[in-house]
Amino acid sequence: MGGRDASHDAAHAFRVRGLALSLAKEEALSGPSLEIVELAALLHDIGDYKYANDLTDDTTTVEKFLEEEGLEESKREKILAIISHMGFKNEVASTSSSDSSLEFCIVQDADRLDAIGAIGIARCFTYGGSKSHILYDPEIPPRQGLTKETYMMKDGKQTSVNHFHEKLFKLKDLMKTKAGKNRAEKRHKFMEDFLAEFYEEWSGRS
Repeated sequence: MGGRDASHDAAHAFRVRGLALSLAKEEALSGPSLEIVELAALLHDIGDYKYANDLTDDTTTVEKFLEEEGLEESKREKILAIISHMGFKNEVASTSSSDSSLEFCIVQDADRLDAIGAIGIARCFTYGGSKSHILYDPEIPPRQGLTKETYMMKDGKQTSVNHFHEKLFKLKDLMKTKAGKNRAEKRHKFMEDFLAEFYEEWSGRS
């Protein structure tokens, strides 16, 4: 993950790991499942399409790493399945998911929690800046009716503020675990308050 901007760096992976293990405890997950959750959380952004030269997911690096570490096949398969299906792009046009295991739900919720709230705001503008996205333009409305393909498009005008409407504000209702849903409420409210103040300051009213 070297060379990436701070929105998807090693610190993000470690935060997701911490959140995932914390959620797992609240959801009473134990035993071998904890190792699956921990490894999937740490490795979930390896091969992220946003930093690739094409629009395909790449779990090959993760698979090779897990094989070299001698992790048993059944655990490798579960980890790779989690990583392959946890991205927002896989649910952007639907509320359903192809994986409903508790391990998957915990890791996905942990990643989404790190995308919202104070940390999420910081990450949003960090990523937007790294891609030279416009901060905000009232003349560029958020994209509507997004599909997986249109969400993944790297071209066209995009603003960092629109990302709140296109993705971040939707994550609260996509949480799958009870613990994740509870934590998302506070973070979601923080983003709403932030953006309300942002618009006030942008317009000169505040």
